[in-house]
Amino acid sequence: MSTFQAPKGTYDLIPPRSAQFLAVREGIASPLRSAGYGYVETPGFENVELFARGVGESTDIVTKEMYAFETKGGDKLALRPEGTASVLRAALEANLHRQGNLPVKLWYSGSYYRYEQPQAGRYRHFSQVGAEAIGAEDPALDAELIILADQAYRSLGLRNFRILLNSLGDKECRPVYREALQNFLRGLDLDEDTLRRAEINPLRVLDDKRESVQKQLGEAPLLRDYLCDACKAYHEEVRALITAAGVVFEDDPKLVRGLDYYTRTTFEFVHDGLGSQSAVGGGGRYDGLSEMIGGPALPSVGWALGVDRTVLALEAEGVELRLPASTSVYAVPLGEEARRVLFAKVTELRKLGVAADFAYGGRGLKGAMKSANRSGARYTIVAGERDLAEGVVQLKDMESGEQTAIAVNEIVAELESKLG
Repeated sequence: MSTFQAPKGTYDLIPPRSAQFLAVREGIASPLRSAGYGYVETPGFENVELFARGVGESTDIVTKEMYAFETKGGDKLALRPEGTASVLRAALEANLHRQGNLPVKLWYSGSYYRYEQPQAGRYRHFSQVGAEAIGAEDPALDAELIILADQAYRSLGLRNFRILLNSLGDKECRPVYREALQNFLRGLDLDEDTLRRAEINPLRVLDDKRESVQKQLGEAPLLRDYLCDACKAYHEEVRALITAAGVVFEDDPKLVRGLDYYTRTTFEFVHDGLGSQSAVGGGGRYDGLSEMIGGPALPSVGWALGVDRTVLALEAEGVELRLPASTSVYAVPLGEEARRVLFAKVTELRKLGVAADFAYGGRGLKGAMKSANRSGARYTIVAGERDLAEGVVQLKDMESGEQTAIAVNEIVAELESKLG
């Protein structure tokens, strides 16, 4: 056993399970690519202030969970705890918003880091696929992203998830609600930290998962009762568009999400098969985030879906993903001449896009055939000195057990034909 182990709250992705994660990433990304979203990749760490300003000084992410450090040069950096602020920063830095084609539509995939108490479905290192549409205020854009996420989950075979939907208002109507909520919270039996949070951002208290807090919030004022006419109309249009697309959702007037930058549309994807960590993804509109981090006014909307939790949700439903075979053909050489000949054939097959592997290490027939069986290959090519003297190799169908002699110079075409 190695002296070292993966840090607490992290995990290694290794075969065969890693293939599920790759399939989930591809399943989520595929609808985005077909809807005009281009790929963006940002550094794993950013300036601390990017997240302090964007995510919010009062959030648990910034105050408790962010991995922050100072470099030898004195720069204060943080491992990225979420993707939106980084992607928006990258888009602004590259002036994508000035190229005359708004919204800027981007998708990304990567690892994120939060110092949390590890438990099933919650890790200190986790993987997400996200999408951001930057620079347009249009309910159709909000609807598009919700529909694309729904499409992605359903394409993977996930069925038992729910979409929760709410509106958080805007800078016109939210201040009135904020004051009403603060007045309500001041009358509750809350600890000092929670009361302090209520003064900075009272919506954060609604997102508090502690039962002692939640049971006091039953009579809390609801934001939907304070929405201005513009926000009401916007929200109704989002609801109408996703309903027309056949996407089922639930109105959740208490949904606020855990980040300060959300405005108007906010949504969450939950799966009841995951226990307390039921959220598998979520997002919303963040019209003021660009200005918070020093950019121009750029109304935007986006989401992030957890790869880890999506895999857990699929497992909870018993969904088996259709994974491409890691090996379709396995070559077993018996002798040096066969080694050279079959290695050349394996290389040729790979160039044609056929997944092929080779019995390395000079193992005997019995050991090599065990490896061929474990590889999951549909066909095995076996050749020894006698076969090559006759100009053939033996092709074995690993499902039926049938073995056929095929001319050496025809084996590649034969396999390509059989595998389609």
